[in-house]
Amino acid sequence: MRIISLVFFLALSSCSSKFLKYEKQDKFFKNEEFEREVKIQEVDDKGEAPVKVEVKSEPAKVEEKPQAASTETKKVAVKKEPKKAKTKKADAKKAEAAISTKRQPEIEDNEGFTGISRRPNVDPFKVGEKVIHEVSYFSAKAGTLTMQVKPFAQVNNRKSYNFVVDLQSSRVFSNFYSVEDTVNTFLDYENLIPHVLKINIKETGKLVQSQAYFNNENLTASFWEKKYTEKSGEEERKFTWDILPFSQNAFSGLFYMRVFNWKEGKQVSFRVAEDQKNIVFTGTAIGKEKLSTEAGEFNAIKIKASIVTRGALSQTGDIFLWISDDEHKYILRIEAKIKIGTLVSEVTEIDPGH
Repeated sequence: MRIISLVFFLALSSCSSKFLKYEKQDKFFKNEEFEREVKIQEVDDKGEAPVKVEVKSEPAKVEEKPQAASTETKKVAVKKEPKKAKTKKADAKKAEAAISTKRQPEIEDNEGFTGISRRPNVDPFKVGEKVIHEVSYFSAKAGTLTMQVKPFAQVNNRKSYNFVVDLQSSRVFSNFYSVEDTVNTFLDYENLIPHVLKINIKETGKLVQSQAYFNNENLTASFWEKKYTEKSGEEERKFTWDILPFSQNAFSGLFYMRVFNWKEGKQVSFRVAEDQKNIVFTGTAIGKEKLSTEAGEFNAIKIKASIVTRGALSQTGDIFLWISDDEHKYILRIEAKIKIGTLVSEVTEIDPGH
């Protein structure tokens, strides 16, 4: 998934550490088309939007002229609005959910859920949660990865989790390649499917802003991207593709994997919609370990991750993740083998939130 690429940015090469200065940066990060599609509103800890009280001035009084009495009763014909045609994709989603009494989609594990509910019996996410990792390459500190659970938001009037991932290069590695990247994804509170993905990339030699809107009614995903480099100037691209029901995006999947009950030997799969592709993320719990970190010692479950697209394995190297063997399922460690060496991200600090 793209999160692995973001975490392990050091596979890239560059000779300059300076960020670009772009005088049109404020305008660059505006996307009017996206803003027309999506309305995001901050809410309180319970996920409720603040009530706005509008004080309206009294309208001026208008004298009513007496009307002549009439014995006739006028019949007003009320036209019924034609029902909107249901799209085939929306029908497919409902059909899939109605196939059985099992939780949908059937490729996902049902342990830890009740009936057809998509909400886990134990919610691993707490508002204010912050998990900080140190990213290292050849044992040298490369940067800091932070995963956070921000206060709830309403996305198009749906209560949603607000997950944020930040990546910053260390002072030493910034001499070679500087990174200040932020990813924000909103996941529906009830259905645990993403509504929105926002990516702001500020790296050596480039500025990138990406936004994606997942229309889970019509089963489509729309993606907008603006990129600026000194060499090529401004570049834009937009595309829309059909997605499968209950698909995650590449970053929501990093949090979504925590809703499952991981046990040694268990395999967990879920759908991911990413870059015009519909793929399947599969993790296999290969064993339990005692993990000693700067944040303390943890009982952990080691998971081997794989990504399948169109029936074929699509992966450059082995990826392993360690999660805490408790109700929180914090991501404690990530290892990714690349062409040269192994990149490691390991927890240094945890704020459990509330």
